Amino acid sequence: MRVALLSDCYLPRLGGIEVQVHDLAHRLAAAGHEVEVVTATAGQTREHTMSPETAPGSGPRGSGTAAGTAAGTAAGTAEALAAGSVTVHRLPLPVPGAPPVNPFVKDEVRALLGSGRFDVAHAHMGVVSPFATDMVGVALDAGVPSAVTWHCVIDRSAPVFRLLGHARRWQGAGVALSAVSSMAAARVGRIAPGADVHVLGNGIDVEHWRPPVELGTERADDGAVRVVSALRFVLRKRPGALVDVLRTARERLDEVAPEVRLEAHLVGDGPQRRLVRARLDRNGMDWVHTPGRVTRDELRDLHWRSDAYLTTARLEAFGIAALEARTAGLAVLARRGTGLDDFVVDGRDGILRSSDDDLATGLAELAARPEELARLRAHNLATPPEQSWESVVEATLDEYARARRLHGSAP
Repeated sequence: MRVALLSDCYLPRLGGIEVQVHDLAHRLAAAGHEVEVVTATAGQTREHTMSPETAPGSGPRGSGTAAGTAAGTAAGTAEALAAGSVTVHRLPLPVPGAPPVNPFVKDEVRALLGSGRFDVAHAHMGVVSPFATDMVGVALDAGVPSAVTWHCVIDRSAPVFRLLGHARRWQGAGVALSAVSSMAAARVGRIAPGADVHVLGNGIDVEHWRPPVELGTERADDGAVRVVSALRFVLRKRPGALVDVLRTARERLDEVAPEVRLEAHLVGDGPQRRLVRARLDRNGMDWVHTPGRVTRDELRDLHWRSDAYLTTARLEAFGIAALEARTAGLAVLARRGTGLDDFVVDGRDGILRSSDDDLATGLAELAARPEELARLRAHNLATPPEQSWESVVEATLDEYARARRLHGSAP
């Protein structure tokens, strides 16, 4: 199949959509499909370029796959991706410091998509994606069957999306609509009433994150429960709430099991990191470490030495950082009602709670009950998640087939 992936953002810019689109492109190429990426993200210069790209090895991981510019990047292992090459069309605005948008290249992209080279176009949407939004219209004008996937939670912006009406018009034009989780898909359904919005989750290199057997079963017996969180330090990810949950959990743990030592690592970077560090210092929380951005392999090694993964995000469309941690064998503690609900079942893979206070209580209770923590970890170690790249590629191809049926290009 010949596929055009349309995205405002792409590597080397770091973020969740960037990394996922990159990985999907190379996974599809490795499976024998012809893939071209059309993006407004610049490369080394802001000139328009078209060049073949082979998947890099493991470098620093970009934020948003997992941790918001937090920890590491790019694609699974180099071996898994080496088989495919992807052509990347970079169409940035020729202005220094310009964001990844360009409203002046519609004719250029229309000529590309109308060349007859493509069986399907697949656009990837964030909360604000003017380039991808424009390109969906261009693909439809060019007569290319189209799919659109939302990687975001449509929340306060819902009235604006309904007013603009893009999703509703795309539905009427036969575009296959999807989102990365059940929760995110339900939000898309609210701006396109009656639409059949499928779930097309993000992918993960399961074998990369699963620990060797000896590391998964042998734990340091030093009375410490080690907690990890990987995030972009921005208000939307609620890093302040993360500190509050850890502090409250420590206080409640002191009441029931003061001999248990908590140790936490908040991995990642962003504008709120210094404020979080200052808040930790004011509260005497020297047991919470903020190492900044780490490589993908360093985050994996930290997971392999830890027990639990904690997130307080409420607007998490998918939560790939949590999925990586769950794959590494950590019990996941999170707010209920996010994209994590698709792969974390309360009492099986971890703990889901409806408030920060309940989450703090859950963490304290879990830390005080080593047998329960061991049970959750044993389940996660023994049960790989369903979101392997092999499964995601298969689901993506099914979505492309649906787009072609809706367009009338396939039986």
